[in-house]
Amino acid sequence: MTDHALPPAQPHPQLDQLIAVLAYLRAPGGCAWDAEQTHESLTQYLVEEAHELIDAIEHGTPDDVLEELGDVLYQVLFHADIAAARGTDGFTIEDVAARSTAKMVGRHPHVFGDVVADTADAVAANWDTWKRQEKPARTSVLDGVPRGLPALQRAQKLLGRADDVGFAPALPPVVVPEDETALGAQLLALVAGARANGMQAERALRSALAELERGIRHAEQNEGSAPEAPDPA
Repeated sequence: MTDHALPPAQPHPQLDQLIAVLAYLRAPGGCAWDAEQTHESLTQYLVEEAHELIDAIEHGTPDDVLEELGDVLYQVLFHADIAAARGTDGFTIEDVAARSTAKMVGRHPHVFGDVVADTADAVAANWDTWKRQEKPARTSVLDGVPRGLPALQRAQKLLGRADDVGFAPALPPVVVPEDETALGAQLLALVAGARANGMQAERALRSALAELERGIRHAEQNEGSAPEAPDPA
């Protein structure tokens, strides 16, 4: 329940038209390839489209971003249409939107309720509490960290979760550059050195992350679970 009314919904005829086009393509007499797709078969395309969008944001034009956003949106609609065809245990794009609306309202009690959080720092400080209320089944700060993330991105998240439980992994001392350009060059140099010595940097980092996870779980078991770090997903 919310204390403040939700904003009025506006019509989106072009979005409805895209949903109708997708349904038409997957219906009998439409596209055979589209009709045969599953959640599993589309996974690779979802990953590719997400990375193409990131590339457009970082290096492209506004028109590139527009196009890639459409491709990511189409993937969401595609998966929802597949789910809708499952029958009794399926769901529709409306269900997806309703769930997302409920999640965003629940995670913003300072907007839709009476909680006071007037600054971005205040929101971040309360985010873990709001998220725990939404997902009480999660018992570890590691829950919800996707295993499929690239190792470097996963390292960033897991180090944050380690901070949450007061676990400081034993790491060799390094001199950290003052800007991201120099940091990128240093990381690239490490990968180049590893490659020259026949080592796989991604695999090596994943092995180190597995050890970090064990340390975090040990800290949780000995000190109790700590709240999750802010995560918009």
